[in-house]
Amino acid sequence: MRIIFIGDLVGKPARLYLQEYLPDLKRRLGADLVIANGENAAGGAGITARVYQEIRNAGVDLVTGGNHIWDQKDIYNFIDTEDRMLRPANYPVETTPGRGACLLRMKSGKKTAAVINLIGRVFMHAVDCPFKAADREIEALNGPVQVIIIDFHAEATSEKQAMGWYLDGKVSAVIGTHSHVQTADERLLGKGTAYITDVGMVGLYDSILGVDKYEPLQMFLTQQPQRFSISKGKVLFNAVLVEVDEISGKAISIERISDIK
Repeated sequence: MRIIFIGDLVGKPARLYLQEYLPDLKRRLGADLVIANGENAAGGAGITARVYQEIRNAGVDLVTGGNHIWDQKDIYNFIDTEDRMLRPANYPVETTPGRGACLLRMKSGKKTAAVINLIGRVFMHAVDCPFKAADREIEALNGPVQVIIIDFHAEATSEKQAMGWYLDGKVSAVIGTHSHVQTADERLLGKGTAYITDVGMVGLYDSILGVDKYEPLQMFLTQQPQRFSISKGKVLFNAVLVEVDEISGKAISIERISDIK
């Protein structure tokens, strides 16, 4: 099974580029499944039903979230009904809308994969333990699912690496999101799990994490809050291609994808 995991989509430039670039990329790479983190897809913060559908129509099979998942009020209108929209599984289960995991059957009907969304606790809001949540969601999967992909939305590289080693051999891939900067440490861990600390982003290339440079610079210079904006320009596309043996669930390879247009 060949899986494309796309880094955090940041605003309208990312969505437009996705529509243009993804169909040909899927064809060239022979992708069976496409996942994208969409927590910054609506104006750089959060996601709406319209934006979610736009991403799905571009060819993304499942959209994951993170710490900005609740930034747009519209999320509460559709997260309970759209089973291809995830929020981190380690938000309090009893009180949080939506779902943190999804079982996907490919169009052929012969291939099945599970995706689990988790969020870190280091330098982030207080949430339940992501390690225990991973165990819980893996155990709760119905039926013999071999291919399991983790989106670990976390700040600290140490916490992400810890999750990779913790789940090595239990899942097919641990893909880090959140930093918007693609790391160069993609590898296969010892027991067959593909790992990368951060897959990067799809967003403005000449930017600070996908938003216009001026406002973040002023924030750092003045230590005062700023309203961020997203304009136009070259777009950076970051993703990874993970190939998995669908019988054993072990990763065969992981390859970074990076393009600018």
